[in-house]
Amino acid sequence: MHTRSENLKSILAAVAEGTLSPDAAAGRLSEGEVRYLDVAALDLGRAARKGVPEVVYAPGKTPEQVARICAAMLQSTERVIVSGPNEEHERLTRQLLPGTPIRHAGRALVVGTGEPASTGGRLYAIGAGTSDLPVLEEAVAVAREMGVAVRTTHDVGVAGLHRLRGPLEELRAFDPDCVIVAAGMEGALPTLVSGLVAVPVIGLPTSVGYGLGGDGTAAILGMLQSCSPGLSVVNVDNGVGAGATAALIANRAALHRDGTRENGHAGNTDASS
Repeated sequence: MHTRSENLKSILAAVAEGTLSPDAAAGRLSEGEVRYLDVAALDLGRAARKGVPEVVYAPGKTPEQVARICAAMLQSTERVIVSGPNEEHERLTRQLLPGTPIRHAGRALVVGTGEPASTGGRLYAIGAGTSDLPVLEEAVAVAREMGVAVRTTHDVGVAGLHRLRGPLEELRAFDPDCVIVAAGMEGALPTLVSGLVAVPVIGLPTSVGYGLGGDGTAAILGMLQSCSPGLSVVNVDNGVGAGATAALIANRAALHRDGTRENGHAGNTDASS
């Protein structure tokens, strides 16, 4: 088993010998790059390897740990997403990184500058109620960081079903590659949307509701028991997972569209038709 140092030497030797191009070497190095802190091993090559950026999960970490991890990651990337931080996490991160832009994205923070390059992928995100927005906006932040264009709408839950008519028209005009639907309570909206659209739907259950099952249990069980094909479900409040999955689908669809255009297969090209 090679150590990290031995792997680096073998890659550099292959470049020197001409058996590996500099671009290929850069790809290998970025895919395997790990930065070790005393509190974390940062997978800085995840975005290059998988298409999903490293995300800092704040619950359970001290404010100092979150701030130090963000500072270390910003040495290699323009932005960092922090999931589920509290006020102290944010305060110390701002203190350690003075002048670095930090914006709220629902229950997440986006730390850093600039915008990701567009991939051409398209995502439509729906929230059943305003209370679902913090988790939905976290999902949207992850998808946008992965280069996906996102349209959002909210407060269109099944208690007032007529409110869904306008968003459905907008959704079809936008022609998304994937849809995220966040819902708490009984979690019925993802099933409804999935039955009306011809693209994959990611159900995002939230811990919004009353009494028994109001911690998201009712919502996730309702979504898992859906009779609508094409609906997949992530765990309760898992905005990161929903955003990453939806963006991977959207980016793969965009890649296919680009390849189709490049190969001259867009539209009907059969001269005999």
